[in-house]
Amino acid sequence: MTRASLGPRAGRAARQAAFYVALALILVAFVFPFFWMVLNGFKTRAQLQEYPPAFVFAPTLANFRNVFRHTPFVRYAANSLAVGLGAVGFGMVLGLPAAYGIARHGHPRLALAMLACRMLPGICFLLPWFIVYRVLGLLDTYAGLIIAHLIITVPLITWIMIGFFEEVPVELEEAARIDGCSRFGVFLRIALPLVRPGLVSAGILALIFAWNHFLFSLILAGVRTKTLPVVVYNFMTFEELDLGGVYAASTLITLPVIAMVLLVQRQFVRGLTIGGLKG
Repeated sequence: MTRASLGPRAGRAARQAAFYVALALILVAFVFPFFWMVLNGFKTRAQLQEYPPAFVFAPTLANFRNVFRHTPFVRYAANSLAVGLGAVGFGMVLGLPAAYGIARHGHPRLALAMLACRMLPGICFLLPWFIVYRVLGLLDTYAGLIIAHLIITVPLITWIMIGFFEEVPVELEEAARIDGCSRFGVFLRIALPLVRPGLVSAGILALIFAWNHFLFSLILAGVRTKTLPVVVYNFMTFEELDLGGVYAASTLITLPVIAMVLLVQRQFVRGLTIGGLKG
């Protein structure tokens, strides 16, 4: 083997090694916080205060029992599911036609406005919503929470789906129009089936953002409609911070999202991959 042939091989090996090192660092940065949260959920209060922290210890389920004992966790989970699915459902109804219209007729300013709405912090809308909701009697109602979460789901679904609709061949839609299909029929029967991977990805991402949102539930909800993120807040008071309860509640809140993504991971990854290639 000549020295000239060793040079390119050594360069490729170095690039591969650098790639895997960077990938490992990124995985550690994203996975370790979740691992640390789950690990601390099984520690006692004394073990949580140890320094340096222990990775090998006698686990306990006391923190998880306290979550169910001191909070109506099952009811909050049902509320989160109802609000999340409602926000995603209505977000699809509003966001998909908007994305299709932007993709077909070219409204970049409207798309930018959608993205700007998504980037604004939720607290910007909170005070006006609270005043309007109090007048209309929408405080502590599922309808009020779903409407509030639309500011999260509609821009997100619209922005993601624009690229998918742009890739639908216009010729197929024109052929359907010639055959007598209406504009809405073309959207419903031609465009939507062709962007199914995008629907899965957009729906899951919107549900994750709605599921994890804390501020709307804290202010606009009441005892009857509070959602899961408020469970974590219940373990933080002026007198005491129950770190074990915070870690355990956070773990329980995160597990349904992970389970949902694992169930539809093929469609989810496929949709994200197609969207990435289009971008």
